[in-house]
Amino acid sequence: MFKHEGNFMSDSKLRILVFGATGQQGGSVASALLKAGWQVRAFVRDPASSKSVALRDAGVELMQGAFADVESVRRAMNGVNGIFSVQPSSGQGPTLGLTDEEEERYGIAIADLAVESGVKHLVYTSTGAVGAGPTGMGHFDSKARIEDHIRTLPITASIVRPAAFMEMLVMPGFGLDEGRFNFFARPDQQMQLLAVEDIGKFVAAIFADPVRFGGKTLEIASDTVTGRDLEALFTEAAGRPIAYSRFSDEVLTANPFLRKLTELLDEGRLAGKADIDALRELNPDLQSFRSWLAGSGRKAFIEALGKAGAWDYGHA
Repeated sequence: MFKHEGNFMSDSKLRILVFGATGQQGGSVASALLKAGWQVRAFVRDPASSKSVALRDAGVELMQGAFADVESVRRAMNGVNGIFSVQPSSGQGPTLGLTDEEEERYGIAIADLAVESGVKHLVYTSTGAVGAGPTGMGHFDSKARIEDHIRTLPITASIVRPAAFMEMLVMPGFGLDEGRFNFFARPDQQMQLLAVEDIGKFVAAIFADPVRFGGKTLEIASDTVTGRDLEALFTEAAGRPIAYSRFSDEVLTANPFLRKLTELLDEGRLAGKADIDALRELNPDLQSFRSWLAGSGRKAFIEALGKAGAWDYGHA
């Protein structure tokens, strides 16, 4: 289904501009593009930060700027063939994120500037919650509006809609330090999850084949689990019992944000719609939640087992 039909990589020196390269999604994309032989340029606020320096040392070209500085964005786009666009959102908390209005404005501006700059291929990362009609959550609906705008533009564009990140499950506050795990799903309810590391591999494949993926929206996920699966997998990884239960009614009543996310899962909006078998053809190294817990997620999981703290969606 996902065999390459294009040959965007005939020139091995094509350059991709990556927004958010010091964060989770952009960092995954920058790493995967480097491994695939692309030239990578990163748009960063502080070239002297430890994450920016690590990117530079890995071979990434750094371009300093800010979303609000249109000229810096325009300069960063000069001479690039493709752009990976991601913006912080209000869902990441007041310290890390933008307001919903800022996220929408900057996401649209980047797409418009890509057209102005003659960029060949724009890849925008949205969210798996986007679908028919608004969700009622600003940081999801802002992405839907950016998607809608991109589809009106005269540019080859691809949209990826990530499922919930596996990394979110090992944040403090879900109870792992107390031998339990509370989450959105009922014990028998399915929910797709995505390893952040897999995002970059999908995006690299999309950039490599604009003929196949231009104009397409791709739901991406790495695995599907139920609440019972999480109980078994966490118990296996911890070497001791980890009991699973859905958030209690008391918790959901006290936290409107959690309650709304839980409702969206029940409605199917957060359950995930990715064709994982087809995605495995695109990325044969697709990670299951079990393999992620044993591999790149192991360190964070062990830390979560011994770290108490309040649930903080801002670090998801």
